[in-house]
Amino acid sequence: MIVDRLSLLGCSGGINQLSAVRLFAHCEQSTAETQTVISPETMQIFMRVAELASFTQAAQSLGLPKASISTAIQRLESGLGTRLLHRTTRRVQMTQDGQIFYERCREMLSDMDELEGLFRSEQQALTGRLRVDLPMGAARALVLPRLGEFLRAHPHVEIELGSTDRRVDVVREGFDCVLRVGELTDSSLIARPLGFYRQINCASPAYLAEFGVPQTLDDLAHHHLIHYASTLGSKPLGFEYVVRDPSHRDFGATRFLPMSGSLTVNNSESYQAACLAGLGIIQAPDTGALALIERGLLQEVLPDYRPPSMPVSLLYASRRQLPKRVQVFMNWLAELMRPYLESQR
Repeated sequence: MIVDRLSLLGCSGGINQLSAVRLFAHCEQSTAETQTVISPETMQIFMRVAELASFTQAAQSLGLPKASISTAIQRLESGLGTRLLHRTTRRVQMTQDGQIFYERCREMLSDMDELEGLFRSEQQALTGRLRVDLPMGAARALVLPRLGEFLRAHPHVEIELGSTDRRVDVVREGFDCVLRVGELTDSSLIARPLGFYRQINCASPAYLAEFGVPQTLDDLAHHHLIHYASTLGSKPLGFEYVVRDPSHRDFGATRFLPMSGSLTVNNSESYQAACLAGLGIIQAPDTGALALIERGLLQEVLPDYRPPSMPVSLLYASRRQLPKRVQVFMNWLAELMRPYLESQR
């Protein structure tokens, strides 16, 4: 089926065994056979090499020998009579013709998937593999406890779940979709806004017993902030808050107050663990913090100086290359997240 072969695309998390067998058989065919040069399998191979900029990574991603990938690209270029890829010892880059061919391949394969979808029953079981990435906190606290429900409803779907606070490259790393918290910077991706995470300030009871409970911003001069930086080495911005006093001239504006702190971390798990250990104050989404507050492990401070809410979005590479399984999963995830998000800042 077309959909089996389409699962090899960069927008898919991987391939199933049948597709791998078909693709390997195609790669090994002789040019003397009647197989056309520009087949769906060849287009998929070319797109994977172009997206990953590497024959080796493309071979690993597709589960094929590197030699088979190289042979397929050589035959493709020979059949078309043009060079599609510049090859160096360090990198593979598309030529101008390669870029044109890449866009046409993407459109054609998307059209094939849409064509098949016209005659696919809505009740037909979802199949294939999904590759998704979630922030560590959302994966642990929200998604993983409920993921079994989705898998039981769609037993023929396999999920590869990345859980990191690093901003992954959706296209190069082959993700079908990612859940992203914070302001968006990549305009080449399609964004589906879900809502906003409310943030609060909190610290452990042990820390507050030692340093006192701050009541004003001036009190923070005697406190420690656990700094969060996605890239270690960057300069911390300090304590972030929104001016909420309507009489203040900066009402509604976001401000930063420099604060001392001996620890900087780069992921949400360490951030929370450091706070629980009494190392300072953190500013985090209330989704994970509220349960700890209810258990007496954390305490909210300075509720009148909360940081701004953070936007939460689903990102994916192309609206036209969205398999049914991806659409269904994103709808399920959006519904799962709804109770934990605000509709506006």
